[in-house]
Amino acid sequence: MRVLGLGLGRTGTASLRAALKELGYTDTYHMMSASVENPPDCLCWMDAFAAKFEGKGKFGREEWDALLGHCQAVCDWPAVAFAKELIEAYPDAKVIITTRDVDSWHHSVMKTVNWRANDPEFKAVANFDWAAGLYYPMLRKFWKYFFYDDFENQGKQRFHDYYKEIRELVPADKLLEYRVSSGWGPLCEYLGEPVPDKPFPRSNDADNFVQRCRTQNRRQIMNVIFRALVVGVPVVATALSATFAYTHYLPKLAHGSLTWTSVS
Repeated sequence: MRVLGLGLGRTGTASLRAALKELGYTDTYHMMSASVENPPDCLCWMDAFAAKFEGKGKFGREEWDALLGHCQAVCDWPAVAFAKELIEAYPDAKVIITTRDVDSWHHSVMKTVNWRANDPEFKAVANFDWAAGLYYPMLRKFWKYFFYDDFENQGKQRFHDYYKEIRELVPADKLLEYRVSSGWGPLCEYLGEPVPDKPFPRSNDADNFVQRCRTQNRRQIMNVIFRALVVGVPVVATALSATFAYTHYLPKLAHGSLTWTSVS
């Protein structure tokens, strides 16, 4: 673990991940690692939440290595809920906090991740699809403990409190406060890396977030139906899945607003 990116999500963390990969940090852990790339990680994160916030079990260096030991860096949520623990577990790692104007950040989170954490469609999919069933409870746990399950009213104050906490935990000369709009310069100087001869990456814009999540919902429910029909789960489960798709998705197929994708 060489870099701890402890800025809150929606401050350019996906762009930071892409930038670190370009600089040779080939595996940077991000929320996408748990939500899309390897959903069983959510079980480990649930253990971490239980240990820190519920007093159940332990989650120390050994457990962090089991979850993150293959990574050279980590960023985004849910890692930020364990900033102090990660700093203690990896004292030699350099700390970066991506940041932005709090009002624009709050607006961005409201229309993206806060929407996702409270999306009834996603909650319904989680009752049927294994990946969503792992990720959704973990996301809800994070929202409960980090934003007190009231992001709309608590989010801005939590933003200020969190960044104050990081500044108190990490000496100023060992901390980079970074806006991705600054590009390669400050990041490469802090990490001691040469500046790449290409534009700084821009990733995960808010405008495409909702559509991407809804597309993921549809793929997951189609996978559920596919597995039910092929594998032959109980008739009741098949009927429930088919009913859900019939009432929610087939009208969109009929009107051309939903594109059929392959399932695996």
